[in-house]
Amino acid sequence: MKKLLKFSSVLMLSLLVLSSCSKKERSSTTGWKYNDQKWGGFEKLDYQGQETGPNLVLIEGGTFTMGLTDEDVTYDWNAVPRRVTVSSFYMDETEVSNIDYKEYLYWLRRVFGESYPEVLINAFPDTLVWREELSYN
Repeated sequence: MKKLLKFSSVLMLSLLVLSSCSKKERSSTTGWKYNDQKWGGFEKLDYQGQETGPNLVLIEGGTFTMGLTDEDVTYDWNAVPRRVTVSSFYMDETEVSNIDYKEYLYWLRRVFGESYPEVLINAFPDTLVWREELSYN
């Protein structure tokens, strides 16, 4: 009886190991196998990281308390303290002036203006974002 139990447990363990080794990764949404031509050839590549662009500096994110942290003597409560988390981001070492930005837009207009006007349109900032409801939080 012990031999049968030992044999069956070794057999189950080896089947489990062998079946998990040969499996390709599948999509949890569609069930497609990644990187397999029989399943459409959808490629899923491992993230290798991204090089930092020229003249960019990493600004480390963190958490801080925004609003009034001392006692509110006037009891206005117009600056209620709350904790805010800011993600890390990159910022240019030097300031980009308006004239630099206008030169860039002028260059885009001359190079892509007639052939690809969407390139120039995408270079303009999204000014409607300030009118959305979440922008007031």
